[in-house]
Amino acid sequence: MHVVCAMSGGVDSSVAALLLKRRGYNVTGVFMKNWDFLDESGECTSEKDCEDAYKVCQSLDIPFHQVSFVKEFWHEVFAKLVTEYHKGRTPNPDIMCNKHIKFNHFHKYAIDTLGADAMATGHYARTSQEDEEVFQQIYTAPPTKLFRDRFEIRNAVRLHQGADLFKDQTFFLSQIPQDALRHTLFPLAGLTKEFVRKIAAEAGLHHVLKKKESMGICFIGERNFENFILEYLEPIPGNFVSIEDGTVKGKHNGWFTLTLGQRARIGGQREPWFVVDKDVTSGDVMVAPTTNHPALFRDTLKTDRFHWITMEPPRELVQTQMMECHFRFIHQMPLIRCTVTLNMDGTIWISLSEPVRALTPGQFAVLYKGDECLGSGKILQLGPSQFTLKRGREQLLTKNFIYIAPFTVTKRFT
Repeated sequence: MHVVCAMSGGVDSSVAALLLKRRGYNVTGVFMKNWDFLDESGECTSEKDCEDAYKVCQSLDIPFHQVSFVKEFWHEVFAKLVTEYHKGRTPNPDIMCNKHIKFNHFHKYAIDTLGADAMATGHYARTSQEDEEVFQQIYTAPPTKLFRDRFEIRNAVRLHQGADLFKDQTFFLSQIPQDALRHTLFPLAGLTKEFVRKIAAEAGLHHVLKKKESMGICFIGERNFENFILEYLEPIPGNFVSIEDGTVKGKHNGWFTLTLGQRARIGGQREPWFVVDKDVTSGDVMVAPTTNHPALFRDTLKTDRFHWITMEPPRELVQTQMMECHFRFIHQMPLIRCTVTLNMDGTIWISLSEPVRALTPGQFAVLYKGDECLGSGKILQLGPSQFTLKRGREQLLTKNFIYIAPFTVTKRFT
């Protein structure tokens, strides 16, 4: 059986390819080039990564290919990312890249161009099917209509957390299409990061072991985010405004340079202030003192049309329009109990069991039931903050007091 393994030049994908070969598969390593700009030092880091991936393939004695998805990445990931920032949201490029590039264009390249029976990646995740079942899947093109017929998806493949819960990467896979998941192997599903590094060391893959773990947005590198985004969006100066009393605290270069929860760099202020909201109409960015200000905490949110990994909502949710499960919107954040409400248009409301700091529009709300990742939806709307609710209660009490106070009883004499 022919398996095409996505090679990044890192230790995880290298060990994934090694394990596939040990299982007796005919393995081909492929490096994807998605970004071709130079970093701040004038180097193209993807060239070094490509060289490292090539060395691994040489060491394993497997064929090596390089494929460019620079154009696709620009139009389907990066351009959309910049648009999201301009709308005042904070997108997740890793989730978008997996959805549009790795599990779409790369998947098609592996199956259609290289004639693979399956593709593989170095993600820490697993599916509901055994390896043998992957090779029995027949490739079908994605549907052109909105929904598939129910009989087509009754044997949907499910996405589950890997054995290493700390490294688990189902969060980043929460938007991938069912068709690609059916043809995907995750060789690291049952392994921990520590054991993967041990396998790499024993196999002599020392050049990938020395590399730093890739963190942050790959195409930004070590650069300051504000400087980076201002290369693509014109500055739109605005005010930092206190959420408490409406006073102007300072100036910023554009709401798109900031995200909810981060510290706002405001000159002349002794105490730290934090971004709690953004108004893209006025250009004001609302700030509050202290990192755990009530204006940063909310417990309800609404997503766009939710992407279910199995292509349709769980039966429990369809039958009752409500479901208990767990939520996270940041990788590795503790899972929070929640109640999900399904809307007629496929969007969902999520009510959390406790307020969460800095829920952010543009990020993805990822849902879990046990160890199964159900899918995700982009956060579009937030419920009121704890600060807003508290202020509303105080105003209501004040109004009631004013209404009751003038009421007096007078005695009539006859």
